[in-house]
Amino acid sequence: MIAARSKGGSVGWRDILPSDRAGAYAIQDATLARIGPLGGWKVGASGPDAEPVCAPLPASGLLASGARLGPEFRLRGVEVEVALRVGRALTAEDAALPDRELARAFDAVYPAIEVVETRLEDWTNSVALAQLADLQSHGALLIGAASTVSPAAIDLRAVEADLSIGEDISRRTTGGNPAGDVWRLLRWLVRHCADRGLPLLPGQIVTTGSCTGMVFAEAGTSARARLVGFGEVTVDF
Repeated sequence: MIAARSKGGSVGWRDILPSDRAGAYAIQDATLARIGPLGGWKVGASGPDAEPVCAPLPASGLLASGARLGPEFRLRGVEVEVALRVGRALTAEDAALPDRELARAFDAVYPAIEVVETRLEDWTNSVALAQLADLQSHGALLIGAASTVSPAAIDLRAVEADLSIGEDISRRTTGGNPAGDVWRLLRWLVRHCADRGLPLLPGQIVTTGSCTGMVFAEAGTSARARLVGFGEVTVDF
């Protein structure tokens, strides 16, 4: 996996397939040790009752809105997300806080675009555990200006999002994030990161899963996302 990242190549997904999620997270840790430092986390869930999954975000991939990504981005999957900034160090005990108290541990909210990329050969047919090991197919996170929305007011079940590729609106959703409750996600992440020995720290960015699903962009195009009340964020390819 490290060789595929450093040389811009790919690796057969069966060659790195872990036996379980613990193995996938161990591969993530080994990857981060080589390409870190840690800038934040992505977390999501396939449904309101599904166990979340997460991946660390290398600080080098956290970019300001409007950045241009080069030809090394070949997949160019685009997802519109709501991100938060950690305001204080969080321990496993903080996972037991009520929603509004946990919300006070975050000090900013952002509109974001995650660019999905892969180091796996035959990514379309690869299995979820292999993708999880590959930092859950993370490529980059584009971050817009800080929103006036308070963390306590976030409701993923009501977020209105538009995604445009080029001149056309490619996706428009309301409550499109399948995870539903953002605080269930973040509570799980707080506990998971503490148990993993990588507790959430001030300044780290946490992005909370796609509100639009994934849309693929062509090279030479721009993607623009608007989250009502949160702001806009763009990326160029």
